[in-house]
Amino acid sequence: MKDSRDLACLAARAASSKQGDDVVVLDVRDLVTITDYFVIASGGSDRQVKSIADEIVDQVKKEIGVKPIRREGEAGATWLLLDFIDFVVHVFNREERDFYRLESLWSDAPIVEWAEAEAKSV
Repeated sequence: MKDSRDLACLAARAASSKQGDDVVVLDVRDLVTITDYFVIASGGSDRQVKSIADEIVDQVKKEIGVKPIRREGEAGATWLLLDFIDFVVHVFNREERDFYRLESLWSDAPIVEWAEAEAKSV
């Protein structure tokens, strides 16, 4: 069974596979009690934001057989949130990401090297 870090990295790789920009995994275990990791990615259009989110859901479901317990932001598709309990994915359009600046808000969180995690798991 994969741990929450592995699954967050899987989500990051799925976002990247759909040309997600600036994909970041933040380790928030010491900062919040509701989740272990945030995965943050950007898309160039609302359609791409939805495509990135759909790919993440597909890959996680394929890997562990679960869907997010909550999916928010479908109407505007400028910021989609996928809550997998152990990790939460935020997929933004670029303007929304620049506005909310989650990386700045959670600047105390260590950044996880997700591309390296892929190489180690192979």
